[in-house]
Amino acid sequence: MDWNRGMDPASGFAAAYRRTPDVVWSAPGRANLIGEHTDYNDGFVLPFAIAERTAVAAARRGDDTIQVHSSSYPAGAGVAGVQHAAPGRGLRGWSAYPLGVAWAISQVRALPPAYGADLYVDSDVPAGAGLSSSAALVMAAAGALTSLWGLDLSPAELARAGQRAENEVVGAPTGIMDEYASLLGQPDAAVFLDCRTLEARPVPLRLGPAGLALVLVDTGERHAHAAGGYAARRASCEKAARQLGVPALRDLETADLPRIEGVLDEETFRRVRHVVTENARVQATVAALETGAMKTVGRHLTASHRSMRDDYEITTPALDLAVEAALAAGALGARMTGGGFGGSTITLIDARRVPALRAAVTDAFAAARFAAPRISTVTPSGGAHQEA
Repeated sequence: MDWNRGMDPASGFAAAYRRTPDVVWSAPGRANLIGEHTDYNDGFVLPFAIAERTAVAAARRGDDTIQVHSSSYPAGAGVAGVQHAAPGRGLRGWSAYPLGVAWAISQVRALPPAYGADLYVDSDVPAGAGLSSSAALVMAAAGALTSLWGLDLSPAELARAGQRAENEVVGAPTGIMDEYASLLGQPDAAVFLDCRTLEARPVPLRLGPAGLALVLVDTGERHAHAAGGYAARRASCEKAARQLGVPALRDLETADLPRIEGVLDEETFRRVRHVVTENARVQATVAALETGAMKTVGRHLTASHRSMRDDYEITTPALDLAVEAALAAGALGARMTGGGFGGSTITLIDARRVPALRAAVTDAFAAARFAAPRISTVTPSGGAHQEA
């Protein structure tokens, strides 16, 4: 197995449990090209899987205990029976994700007798960087457990299990986008997902032939989706949908905005305006990619960032500076990617200008006395799969 940066989950499993694993699955993190905070509003998103992955090695036990260890996270945990991983049981820390997904799987399929499992997690997806390390973890765990237990779950069922683990066990009010991106990613393509119907299709990016690159700037600021800002934005959207009498903000068009501005308070209207215009930007970006209009794609990315900054208010000074420096360095477009309140930006730029971009962002952060950012070219990659 050709793991990034020396990952070797089978050896880690053997060291932790003194035996070999029965199965190894891996799942990637994701970057979102465009479509932020639209997924839980039944809207449209355009993420892609990245090269960085989380792997879960697993083996059967003869009891009903699920035990978790990792070299990538703090000390693991053992839980006797998936009922102890159910909502309201007070699970804390990273082990709540694989244990939560075991519970979520049990809600859609009967588990075999003595369903216990030993799990070992290895990951090079940076946590809290806006790259969905959580979805990579739950999808790798879901794949390993369903293979171990001989269950046949569809991609939709796997994605829903991952989302339920995050929403109901961990307490992070995320949408379905991250799990689908981690499952369905393809090399050199993004995943265009309708979060209401769950219809998904790949959209080729063709970065190489266009002479373009996608560059990720990790600001080093860390967020947690279970924290209040993300939950408050979701609650505001749900309140607005009820007030406007629509099932979700997905059901509004940009032409509706002048009409509803006088109905909602000023802050709630700005939240709605971001979601409605972001849905339109996702669809316009897909159309531009399909015709190779990459300058238009870049303009949509930048407009998305400004909407997140001004209307949704989820960016930070470091994220804003990364975008401004990228544009000054000649980028076609740049935006924050992920849930916000920290994390990373993504930049579309001529591949020849990547060194200039690195220098511009690094210098801008130093001048602002921010911590040095981590800057890397990101590669749209394949989705979750069994490794062994």
